[in-house]
Amino acid sequence: MNYEAYFTSELAQLKDDGRYRIFAELERKAGAFPAAQQYVGDDSRPVTVWCSNDYLGMGQHPAVLGAMHETLDRCGAGAGGTRNISGTTHSHVLLEAELADLHGKEAALLFTSGYVSNWAALGTLGARIPGCVILSDALNHASMIEGIRHSRAPVQKFVHNSPEDLDRRLSALDPSLPKLVAFESVYSMDGDIAPIAEILDVCERHGAMSYLDEVHGVGLYGPRGGGVAEREGLMDRVTVIEGTLGKAFGVMGGYIAASAALCDFVRSFASGFIFTTALPPALAAGATASIRHLKHSNVERERHRDRVAQVRRRLDAMGIPTLDNPSHIIPIMVGDAHKCKRISDWLLEHHGIYLQPINYPTVPVGTERLRLTPSPVHTDADIDKLVSSLSEIWSMCELARRAMAA
Repeated sequence: MNYEAYFTSELAQLKDDGRYRIFAELERKAGAFPAAQQYVGDDSRPVTVWCSNDYLGMGQHPAVLGAMHETLDRCGAGAGGTRNISGTTHSHVLLEAELADLHGKEAALLFTSGYVSNWAALGTLGARIPGCVILSDALNHASMIEGIRHSRAPVQKFVHNSPEDLDRRLSALDPSLPKLVAFESVYSMDGDIAPIAEILDVCERHGAMSYLDEVHGVGLYGPRGGGVAEREGLMDRVTVIEGTLGKAFGVMGGYIAASAALCDFVRSFASGFIFTTALPPALAAGATASIRHLKHSNVERERHRDRVAQVRRRLDAMGIPTLDNPSHIIPIMVGDAHKCKRISDWLLEHHGIYLQPINYPTVPVGTERLRLTPSPVHTDADIDKLVSSLSEIWSMCELARRAMAA
């Protein structure tokens, strides 16, 4: 086989389909984000980032940076090993205690990313619980799907956000079988929110464990940033809450929060935990500082809600199509991969607005979009520029469409 020719042909097909992804080389400006610098070859230019998952701007918060600087100077760069072999530092222990407290659970377990926490936890639970059947929401994240697949447990997909379909599927199973229901709170591409209470009702009726991915909810929802389940007073009913430190908390890492026995079980059997180097202590300290701050401060969340609402209103007034949802994520619907990339490229080139196109396989073909994530650090001037620029390119695209139709 000519391997290089195969690689080249597959990449060419991606480009023909408009799905080839080009990374924007950015340098965030601490204290000035969403302002950043984009590097193109030997040149650079200022840009405003509108698609970051640093939802609250905590990646530049003084408390976070201060904790990371202090820990780096005191402890050095890396953890020095896996958690089992010299890599469990005081910073990791404090962070896990903070996470357990955030979610009202007995314990928490830290991983190197949200992807790894889903893969390792779901993979371990599904594989090690004898006869376990996993019920997975049809739109679950790739990390959840990979963990479930890795477990080799029998799996059924239930209709997205449908407690009714979940109930039908659980009713058809042997009541004596162990069961685990995996779903998310906020779905990151459409921005819809799961009916958590109704799903938990079904789980409890059938004796199923519940596994809730809150990666797009933690920090943003609830009086202390515990996520949508905290906002709705449901955390105590969820068996496992999974989250990330790399989005609203602004740092890096993933975790699960659950009973002490469940966390210890995953810690003891998950290869994705056992055989990987621990997060650097400075990252753990920064995450702890971020969580502690957001447990007591609602300023960022209130400002965030205001920015999201203002952008939604302005886009609606301009007639720019968005998916209506109750979350902080604003999907601008384009519906064509080539057009989506052209709009993204044009915004970056002509207005210094960075808004990444989202296409297949992240979303189905025909639902390509620009995923907009307003933050507390976007100013009124930033919003004015975004809306006017989007209106300009949308008008140009509409004129081009009419010309082709004629």
